[in-house]
Amino acid sequence: MRILAIGPRAYLGDIYLTLRREGHEVRVFAEDPPEQRAFGGLIDCIADWRAELDWVGRDGVILFERVGRGTLQDELRARGFRVVGGSAFGDRLEQDRAFGQAMLREAGLAIAESHSFARPALALAWLGQHPGRYVLKHDDTARTTFVGDHPEGADLAFMLRRAGEGRVLLMERLEGVEVGVGAYFDGTRFLRPACIDFEHKRFFPGEMGEMTGEMGTLAAYDGSEPLFAATLGRLAPRFAAAGHVGYVNLNMIVDERGAWPLEFTCRFGNPGFAVLAALQPDGWGDLLARMASGGAGGAPAGTPARFATRPGWSVAIVLTVPPFPAHTETATPEEDPPVFFLRPPVGAELDRYHLVDMRMEGGQLLGRRRSGHLMIVTGTGDTVPAAQEEARARARNVVAPELRWRGDIGDRFLNGERERLRALGWLG
Repeated sequence: MRILAIGPRAYLGDIYLTLRREGHEVRVFAEDPPEQRAFGGLIDCIADWRAELDWVGRDGVILFERVGRGTLQDELRARGFRVVGGSAFGDRLEQDRAFGQAMLREAGLAIAESHSFARPALALAWLGQHPGRYVLKHDDTARTTFVGDHPEGADLAFMLRRAGEGRVLLMERLEGVEVGVGAYFDGTRFLRPACIDFEHKRFFPGEMGEMTGEMGTLAAYDGSEPLFAATLGRLAPRFAAAGHVGYVNLNMIVDERGAWPLEFTCRFGNPGFAVLAALQPDGWGDLLARMASGGAGGAPAGTPARFATRPGWSVAIVLTVPPFPAHTETATPEEDPPVFFLRPPVGAELDRYHLVDMRMEGGQLLGRRRSGHLMIVTGTGDTVPAAQEEARARARNVVAPELRWRGDIGDRFLNGERERLRALGWLG
């Protein structure tokens, strides 16, 4: 199959390398200059994706990496191209948080109290009149969420004063189990099974430190149906009306009052793509084809289209170096740290080491110092402890100056979250 990938920075380069190992033809377009590009020396990028439309044709797949290009994707679908990634509707769900909350309310879901503001200064003024603990979310998805701890919002006020410009949302802080459900949408329906996942966003073990994009994830395809049916599954008619094609995840807090949806991710997440890849035996080419062509061909109308998954659990661990979770554009190539494997992965083992912001020079892997976001390693097992240990073993196989990673991904689940979800009827 021919695949034309389009993104700002070869963000999903690891998927492109995997697709090539699966035997597919892949051409990649990245918007940033070659000297700044992730996967330099590993992936050669094309100069103009529009010039490749005849090459990919109507039988290939055009894959968009990130949100923000949904209208263009809808236009290409209208011209007969098979496009995976998202839609204008999906963009708005993720980038306009107030709109996302309205769609959840319209679907009959209970949502946390929230207040949208055109700029942080307005939110700060409102907080002065309504002190308390809130979660600060930015419509700009590149900005990190902040979870306030001070009972009167003093820490949140500091963050608002330095937040710059752009629309923000203050959401009631809920206490409970943070959990997500996700599924691939094929333009008419969600492919099944859906997944259930537990993100770990704090920088340090024990849920300490600043919020990051993510430090690791625990996920499974088993046991997701009750939560999916009660939440994300109810949005299927809206995604179908929009012709959305791609991955959708809904993050939420679950407590004794119910499931409280927080936000959508309408794209392939990171490390979400990696933690699920370990549980998808037929590979990315199979899944892209299913999404682009309307699921598993021949499934009767109204019947969930299904794809193969492995049982058990997957654990993903994010490996970083400074300045992560910060980002700098002033780092020079000479500052990029070398990355080594004690036992170089070969064969199927390559699919458990997922590069992120790295490049190859003179046969040496180098991590981009600008982000410090090196790679994701995954482990699987019939039990969470087995998956944890396999992931940790792979993390210990990587050597880099100043390497950091969390060794407790999945511990929250074992130390109370699993039993709480079972008691509430959400997990078998």
